[in-house]
Amino acid sequence: MPSRARTFADKANLAINAQTGTTYTLVLSDADEIVTLNNGSAITLTVPTNASVAYEIGTVINLIQLGAGQVTVAGAGGVTVNSGIGLKIRTQHSVAACIKIATDTWIFMGDVVA
Repeated sequence: MPSRARTFADKANLAINAQTGTTYTLVLSDADEIVTLNNGSAITLTVPTNASVAYEIGTVINLIQLGAGQVTVAGAGGVTVNSGIGLKIRTQHSVAACIKIATDTWIFMGDVVA
């Protein structure tokens, strides 16, 4: 298994990428960091294909819904995002995470709803 360039143990603090729009597509610098989503309207967060952004398997992207606009996570065409409950962050100030488990497969977990 390839070693990761950086792990949580290597960092004292996670960087925060503050997003305020109603759409956001994850970028490589979001890997193992925090994305905050803050808008009064509904927000769609898109997980890109591996061909577009090649995250390592095991990458975790932490999400915080700061605003009242509910966040829905969606995979770009060809990306599967699985969750035991649903693909929306439950409410304002709720925390969730996306974990890459295969080339174009992610798990969405945390304070989520259908």
